[in-house]
Amino acid sequence: MDDLYEYRPRIADKILQRKLKGKGAVLIEGAKWCGKTTTAEQQAKSILYMSESGKTEQNIQLASLNPQLLLQGENPRLIDEWQIAPQLWDSIRFEADHRHSLGLFILTGSSVPPDMSQIIHSGTGRFGWLRMRPMSLWESGDSTGDVSLSDIFDGNLDIAGISHIDLPRMAFLTCRGGWPSAIDMSEDIALDQAFDYIEAVEHRDIQRVDGVARNPARVHRLLRSYARHQGGQVTNAAIREDLIENEGESFDADTLASYIKALKNIFVIEDVEAWNPNLRSKTAIRTSDTRYFTDPSIATAAMGIGPNDLISDLNTFGLIFETLCIRDLRTYAEALNGNVYHYRDKNGLECDAVIHLRDGRYGLIEIKLGGDKLINEGASTLQALADKIDTDKMKKPSFLMVLTATGDYAFKREDGVLVVPIGCLKD
Repeated sequence: MDDLYEYRPRIADKILQRKLKGKGAVLIEGAKWCGKTTTAEQQAKSILYMSESGKTEQNIQLASLNPQLLLQGENPRLIDEWQIAPQLWDSIRFEADHRHSLGLFILTGSSVPPDMSQIIHSGTGRFGWLRMRPMSLWESGDSTGDVSLSDIFDGNLDIAGISHIDLPRMAFLTCRGGWPSAIDMSEDIALDQAFDYIEAVEHRDIQRVDGVARNPARVHRLLRSYARHQGGQVTNAAIREDLIENEGESFDADTLASYIKALKNIFVIEDVEAWNPNLRSKTAIRTSDTRYFTDPSIATAAMGIGPNDLISDLNTFGLIFETLCIRDLRTYAEALNGNVYHYRDKNGLECDAVIHLRDGRYGLIEIKLGGDKLINEGASTLQALADKIDTDKMKKPSFLMVLTATGDYAFKREDGVLVVPIGCLKD
């Protein structure tokens, strides 16, 4: 563990602890640098670093010849970057089956294995899965946490909270992102981290994920195009046209799809699925995914912009701020056994985020930079969607919320809509 940085507790800590009590092994997946290994190290009793310098080839050979040797150690045993030797999966599953014990192994992976042919068993019933992302504002210490999403779902709608984040600070936080190593750095150095991240993606990570050589310049142009479409339900064909028009780059459809798949497999891209509620009318619901990066700083770095650029272009700021909110909402929702979706129908009625819990409860959220005009527009949209839902066939919304970048206070409006600055929200 790196002694230069004090460990900041993560929401994933409790989720991992709970999953270890119910499964023989837990796999933590997520983007590089998001803190998976450090979080796993807090609960591991022994550790195998598969990519340790000078030992990688030896570990890969042992995984084929004598995997049991690699699995020896006090439990939970952390197998870091397990995907380097996918054949370990079946050995771990076998151990989980035959030791008749729980919480034996923690696996971390920053990419999906390129070749799953060596894996015989899916791991169903033996493995638990946990997705980690860069830090939410609550985890990085930038949110006061005065407003709890869990409490709101439990019916405590008389909220009161204070946010200390103004628009320039939010612009900085958007560009800095939630990379744990950046949190305690000086601002100028912290802003470098996202640029370093995408450079690593373009020149190394996307090449290694499946062994396919890809042109770093083409990867960069694709990332920049994807950034322009943050928060939109655009097709691959539309991204391809954008590349041709703005970048002078012509991907064929299959090549573009392979690049996007590779970026998803290393958790750079994380789109949001459509929500499909029961409606009173027969309104057609659009089912395309909404395009997002796993962290907003990937978008700003890909576009080569910084905090001042966002302040000068509030339309772009609003779109990329939405990515920050989706990152945080996903983190908070998973702590509550929930997922984040979006809604859009053929009439153009749209809801930026729907948090749907396993027990059927859900909340509707519109994301706005702030200001009375935008908040009123968001509240109207939420009420229009709530009125369409057939509450004879599903529960009514637990809450309607306008989530903002700015604003000093969280409060409940007279119409019942919650106004919550992201700088005072937590799980």
